[in-house]
Amino acid sequence: MHDALVWQLVDSAFPTGAFAHSLGLESAWQHGEVVSRDDLRRFVEATILQAASGALPLVNAAHNEPARLTEWDALNDAFLTNAVANRASRQQGRTLLASAARIFASSTLDALLARVSSTLNSQLSPGFAAHVAPLTGAVFAALGVPLETTQRVALFTAARGVLSAAVRLGVTGSYDAQRLQSECAACSATVLARYRDAGPSDLAQTAPFIDILQGAHDRLYSRLFQS
Repeated sequence: MHDALVWQLVDSAFPTGAFAHSLGLESAWQHGEVVSRDDLRRFVEATILQAASGALPLVNAAHNEPARLTEWDALNDAFLTNAVANRASRQQGRTLLASAARIFASSTLDALLARVSSTLNSQLSPGFAAHVAPLTGAVFAALGVPLETTQRVALFTAARGVLSAAVRLGVTGSYDAQRLQSECAACSATVLARYRDAGPSDLAQTAPFIDILQGAHDRLYSRLFQS
């Protein structure tokens, strides 16, 4: 596995569809819950922790046992009771898989994409929901990315996604968003040390208030993001 592959996967230009989602920040901002830099930093740190507790267990499971992907995907679907978060997870998971399969030569990814595509076109069976957490584990495993690197990417992109949305919403500026990304690196390292071995039985919701705010996203009078 070459470093260049990881750099490409974490590049904001890689088409995962994450740019269309704010992970609840837009709703939090419009409801007056994120109005200062300190508020934004707390929101980012809560997002990192939620990514670790609510996504890493399934990233780990799918990376270690991709043959059980259907099981991990169904568990993720049951875990995400918030309709907005569930929909966003499906959209990002399908986009990640479709992009990876089109960009990288991999029979494993081709087969998985065909399976997901057939499910989406079927009227008889719900099949894969194609959630982003288990698909991240499976896709990165198929590309030969080590689990530890996959975990770090998952937490990095969660923080980067919120901060990118913050810039586009005008909550903060580009330079300060980068400062916050750097400042939150220590938080990511601490959280990863705690959750690196987490499995499906460790799934937990650690940011219920953000979950509530995200669930209200569809009722915003105007919105820039899908979630």
